[in-house]
This record gives sequence, C-alpha cells and structure tokens, in this order.
Amino acid sequence: MSVPALLLPSPVEVLDDERLDAAGVRLLLKRDDLIHPDLPGNKWRKLKYNLEAARAAGAARLLTFGGAYSNHIRAVAAAGALYGFETVGVIRGEPYDPLNPSLQLAVDQGMRLTYLDRQTYRRKRDPDVIAGLHGAFGDFYLVPEGGSNALAVRGCAELVDEITEEFDVICCGTGTGGTLAGIAAGLRSGQRAIGFSSLKGGEFLSDDVAALQRAALGEVTGNWEIETGYHFGGYARSTPELAAFIGDFEARHGLRLDWVYVAKMMYGIYDLVARGRFTTGTTLVAVVTGPDFAASSRS
Repeated sequence: MSVPALLLPSPVEVLDDERLDAAGVRLLLKRDDLIHPDLPGNKWRKLKYNLEAARAAGAARLLTFGGAYSNHIRAVAAAGALYGFETVGVIRGEPYDPLNPSLQLAVDQGMRLTYLDRQTYRRKRDPDVIAGLHGAFGDFYLVPEGGSNALAVRGCAELVDEITEEFDVICCGTGTGGTLAGIAAGLRSGQRAIGFSSLKGGEFLSDDVAALQRAALGEVTGNWEIETGYHFGGYARSTPELAAFIGDFEARHGLRLDWVYVAKMMYGIYDLVARGRFTTGTTLVAVVTGPDFAASSRS
C-alpha cells in the first residue's frame, strides 16, 4: 500500500528543563505529532494495519464511530481521502446543523455522516446496530471507536523500535487504550510504560488495555500502568491550572501542548518527578501524539 509523505521515524528531541535537571531526570519527546498534518501520531499508527486489512479484504468503504469533536473521525476521513476509501462517520448524539468545524472538515474530506442517539450509541458493538448500519451503507470495513483494536496494537508497538536512545520509562496519553497496549508490547526487558488517562473515572481502562493485549498478543504484558489522577475534570475538559501549565510550557519550550491528551500527560510527568517517583538517572520518553484537532476546531 503506497503511503503519503509521512515523517517516519518521527523525531526524538531532548527537553532541557531545569526542574527535570534538579531531579536528575532526563526527558525525551517522541514527536509523533509531526508524522503527517492530517494523520498525526497514534492516529496513523492505529490506522496503518487497519487500512492494509481493509484493502486486503477488498473493502471500498470504512465506517467508524466518534463524538462530534472526535480527532479519530477526522483522521479516518483524511485516511479515506488519501488512500481512496469511502468513509462513513457514525456520530454520537443529535445531528449538527450547521456542522461544527471538526465535522465540516471531515465532510470536506468526503466523509458521510450519520448519527446515533446516545442510548443506541452505547450499543454500537451490538449485532443489531451493526446490521442496521450495513443496511444503510452497504458493505464496509469497521474501524472501532478511537481506532483501538489488535491491529492498532501492532502499529503502536512499532514506535518503540524507532527510539534509538536508551530509556527507562515511556509515557503516553490514554483514551481508548490502544496506544498504551501497543507501546507496552514493544518494550524491551526492564522498560515500563505509563498511560495518563484523560477520562474521569478511567480505572476501567486497565481492563481495556489488557483485553487489547490479549487480542493482539495472546497475553497481557506486566510492564505498564495507568495514572488516573490527571484528567482535570474528564475528557475534553480543562482547568485554569492546566491552562497555566500549557502557557508556561509553551513560553519555556516553544511547543503548544494538546490540552485533551498531551498536556495532561506532561503535567502528570512533571508532578510525578516533583514527588520523587523517578530515581536519579532515569530517562523518560513522552509521546507527543499530535496537535489536538478538537481544540483547534473550537478556537
């Protein structure tokens, strides 16, 4: 399958910060946000093998699920335009009229939108719901919400081998668990992964990550954990404290952090460093999964 211009492997940058230096901790940024403007970071990694599977199955159409400001919806729309698939986005909730900027961008990439009320959306995996979508749209290759499945785990696992520098711990934002499941699967002996949940009440994610690893690997690796205390009110929610952290980080380092996932992870890393969680000499990697489509659409 031919690919558009992708920046792979994505760059690894050293982050110089006196607060980290004082704790004896080294932090590297894995700049997956630079892979492609429409398929940044874990979006590309999750979709890579799903797109190959769709092509191998002879599918002409991709169907997936997401909220009205879903980064994943926009990424699937972009992938369809780039790789020659029709796309259908099943959106949670009531129809938007006019479309919000995020959904408009998906439509501009050729995606057809349909909507499920929230009660039905919670049953999106049920056979009767899927059958109804087949009745409405014909044959399609189903990409799960967030893109997280066994193929996504395989794609995300490849990230680790792109990092040539030695490290001890790698961190990522966590929403559906696919990125963490894959990264942990790719680690070498002695390395660990930490996922930072962007969801309030994200304790259930441990079960989801374990299920994804079982589906992809046949087992659960014991080298990962999830921090659930840095959600700042829940998915797509923020606080003045998080906003201040984002502004300070940009002033210090010239990088504007995505506030839905990446900023929460980065805040968590700095907080854990300050609390002495990591011993002197530890090298951390923070995966910058992308500029946030949802945030830019709301601005």
